[in-house]
Amino acid sequence: MLYSPFITRPLTVDRIMRRVLYALLPGISLYVWYFGPAILMSIALAVTAALATEALMLKLRNRPVRPFLADYSALLTGVLIALSIPPLAPWWLPVVGTAFAIAVAKHLYGGLGSNPFNPAMIGYAVLIISFPQEMTQWLSPQGMGLSVLSYGDQLRYVFSGVLPAGMQLDALTMSTPLDTMKTQLHLGMTVSDIRDLPIYGRLAGKGSEMVAAGFALGGLYLLIARIIPWQLPLAFLGTLFALSGLFHLVDPAHYAPPLFHWFSGAAMIGAFFILTDPVTSPTTNKGRIVFGFGAGLLTFLIRAYGGFPDGVAFATILMNMCVPLIDAWTQPRIFGKKKGGER
Repeated sequence: MLYSPFITRPLTVDRIMRRVLYALLPGISLYVWYFGPAILMSIALAVTAALATEALMLKLRNRPVRPFLADYSALLTGVLIALSIPPLAPWWLPVVGTAFAIAVAKHLYGGLGSNPFNPAMIGYAVLIISFPQEMTQWLSPQGMGLSVLSYGDQLRYVFSGVLPAGMQLDALTMSTPLDTMKTQLHLGMTVSDIRDLPIYGRLAGKGSEMVAAGFALGGLYLLIARIIPWQLPLAFLGTLFALSGLFHLVDPAHYAPPLFHWFSGAAMIGAFFILTDPVTSPTTNKGRIVFGFGAGLLTFLIRAYGGFPDGVAFATILMNMCVPLIDAWTQPRIFGKKKGGER
């Protein structure tokens, strides 16, 4: 279909969701390269659960199924949850997390456009609180154990929990770089000594830092294509960088540098793919800056002082609660009216 000059084709929900999914591909590709193809099975399980739960809830609510399945929103939720959990997690983990996200965090609030909380982060929060052991079995990058476990062996473990004879799970998995940093700091080691451990690369964890760079690349595409507002990732990453940089400057032995925080955990995927959810984030430009600042502040505080190694999911949920207040506080003044509402 041809359009006249200066008339742009409107961005529908399905077009936006498709572009976001495309933007995830660099990070997913690097994930497969550094950690093996098990993540693809996690994505397949989560997406299947997302679409099935979406169809079931639409049927129960007497809503048409095909239009809502075709908008890719449920599919995106499944992908984000799969990327948030260990790829060697048992098959039911992504299924349970995704089903809860779609059924409870999305449809019990009225479906797409009515949910106050990011469904993927609600699903992740339920999993990390309910099944902490299964949520900590992260694969080691290539060259540190994964190379001895074939894709068939990975699938066998995901569905049956059985490893090849003579192979131990501890030899294949490790704590995340953020978790290792927090644990070793509590044991009295310094940041510089911890970063000399073999799991760390130039900026953060080996492999995971490149995956984060892939998500950052996809995020830049979304910014250039104007799919997401620039205020949210800028405020979030800027706040996280400034706070971690200040604490590192004051006490470099006990606080990791800013780039470590940027390229560890869910910082990059959170900045560009989670916080920018148009349904659960503020609608005003000033509100987006406040939202991003709050999420960056909470993420750093949870990472530095909280009980969980990463704080992006919980920071997102807490800031989702504040969105109505932020929107009310940052609404621009109506032309012709004073702040008090008088003309």
